[in-house]
Amino acid sequence: MAPFDRVAIVTGAGSGIGKAVAVALLQDGYSVVLAGRRKELLEAVAREGRVLGARTLVAPTDVGDPASVRILFARTQETFGRLDLLFNNAGTGAPALSLEELTYEQWKTVVDVNLTGAFLCTQEAFKIMKSQEPRGGRIINNGSISAHAPRPNSAPYTATKHAITGLTKSTSLDGRKYDIACGQIDIGNAETELTARMKTGVPQPNGSIAAEPTIDVQHVARAVVYMASLPLDANVQFLTVMATKMPFIGRG
Repeated sequence: MAPFDRVAIVTGAGSGIGKAVAVALLQDGYSVVLAGRRKELLEAVAREGRVLGARTLVAPTDVGDPASVRILFARTQETFGRLDLLFNNAGTGAPALSLEELTYEQWKTVVDVNLTGAFLCTQEAFKIMKSQEPRGGRIINNGSISAHAPRPNSAPYTATKHAITGLTKSTSLDGRKYDIACGQIDIGNAETELTARMKTGVPQPNGSIAAEPTIDVQHVARAVVYMASLPLDANVQFLTVMATKMPFIGRG
């Protein structure tokens, strides 16, 4: 295929990591389906794509809703005829409450978006990728440093990100027979609207509050584009991009 024939879906594409990755893919020649809950933010990204001469599709989507996900993938196939890349990026967190104070609804909201949403999108991607010609495609899951170690008061988010690692492994295994590759990027402290508080201080396991270093989100975007650039007989299974001095390795 020529580079301009490649088609990607990015979930959570309206802001933060999703937006940065979507724009990077557009710059790399992809047609990009912009999925997310806030249509106005998706349209702003689409305008950036038009400046680049790239093709986009704005697709307001609730990834936790099976019907909404089915519509997303049906529109993608109708518009572009195929799917080469899915970046499962949409995610949310719960309030920073102690584990015993979290409500069922708060837990379920995070699970529905972070885990069930990624599963539903993966399932629909399989249906397209295994049947198209040329066959196959690539799925990249946004894991997080929380797929390895928790922050204080983050049980729902941490549990779902650990589960994403299991989903990545199962997807890699089950996708082999269809030429579907799956990898995971684990990100630590990329600078977005959600991590702005890192500069003023966030809770540490010892009970203190400390500022943490961040990295430019463009480092993440370039890493995802690299993962996506590989032929389907090669795969980055797991990749970690993080601020060098953030408290993760050792004792911080």
